[in-house]
Amino acid sequence: MNPSRSIVHMDLDTFFVSCERLLDSKLVGKPILIGGTSDRGVVASCSYEARTFGIHSAMPMKMAKERCPEAIIIKGNSATYMKYSRMVTDIIKEDAPLYEKSSVDEFYIDLSGMDKFYGCYKYAGELRNRIIKETGLPISFGLSENKTVSKIATGEAKPNNQLQINYGTEKGFLAPLSIRKIPMVGLKTYQMFRDLGIQRIQTVQEMPIEMMESAFGKNGVSIWKKAQGIDSSPVLQHSERKSISTERTFDHDTIDVVKLKGILAAMAENLAFQLRRGKKVAACVTVKVRYSDFQTKTLQKKLPYTSADHDLIPLVNELFERLYNRRLLVRLIGVRYSDLVNGHHQMSLFDDSINYAKLYQAMDKIRVRYGDRAVLRAVGLEARTIGRWNPFSGEPPPLLANRRI
Repeated sequence: MNPSRSIVHMDLDTFFVSCERLLDSKLVGKPILIGGTSDRGVVASCSYEARTFGIHSAMPMKMAKERCPEAIIIKGNSATYMKYSRMVTDIIKEDAPLYEKSSVDEFYIDLSGMDKFYGCYKYAGELRNRIIKETGLPISFGLSENKTVSKIATGEAKPNNQLQINYGTEKGFLAPLSIRKIPMVGLKTYQMFRDLGIQRIQTVQEMPIEMMESAFGKNGVSIWKKAQGIDSSPVLQHSERKSISTERTFDHDTIDVVKLKGILAAMAENLAFQLRRGKKVAACVTVKVRYSDFQTKTLQKKLPYTSADHDLIPLVNELFERLYNRRLLVRLIGVRYSDLVNGHHQMSLFDDSINYAKLYQAMDKIRVRYGDRAVLRAVGLEARTIGRWNPFSGEPPPLLANRRI
């Protein structure tokens, strides 16, 4: 291994399915589909047995059932999955010197320098065994000198296994694999490669970088580097305490409940969009109310990881209802989402309708192009956003800045 870098990628195998099998052993060995249970639903996760029928995540449930009529369909319980995700996180947190939680079921661990004392592969293997023993969940890992190669190695190690790619052998390991194995190559990009007659990573390795840039732009350069086994991105220390928030102080204290709820809804909606834009999900919501006598009250509530408006806005409204004292004027209100982790709104696929995911994608595209205030729910029109803001940039939020009401 490269003495300067030893990066482990750990991935819980078919995570949602594995959690369900812990709760019901009769599911072991059966084709399992998890997601929206109606024909309009979407597959959020599926077992290896179901994958043999050509089923994959994000496939319409109706199509999946046609391919495998005997599959057992489970709506899924995101609270259960969040609990197990935290169990695994706590174990890694205890043993790993530096780790990054890239999603609810994926982790990067930087073991650089540990070969001098123990042996990175042995250390990672013992950590994996501890996770399996204490949680009952199958987990795989790949170990190499960078994130990209380790993630691909994990995919090759599955199910429930481990694989080390020694320093200097990255190109040879990657060469025979499908170009689809490169993490940033999605279905559309993969189809473009197929149209060009490119199927294996080796073909990209042998192409001039200028040709890749000409065909795919900046993404082509990134793909070319990853195909060579080059990736200098660091493991970013994980912290469950990260949060995004916004507040509004009124020029004149108010008791107008309709306007207060409208502003809170707009806050909740905009912060949910910021989560999705930052490719993050939250597991805790806090609402803050400051009254005219400067008493400040807050309430928070945990929820399954999400970045979906229809999960977050009702909870914000619920917390406000519990906080609000109707006898006092309100000076300030605020919303905060915390316990953030990297990830997408995969758990929203447990809904019985594919429309939510498509709706958020459409609205977010409009907001990215025309500004945060381009699309708003009617209830939030009292509080238009001002400018554009990336909550992960360190800049203060312009959302719902002081305005007279």
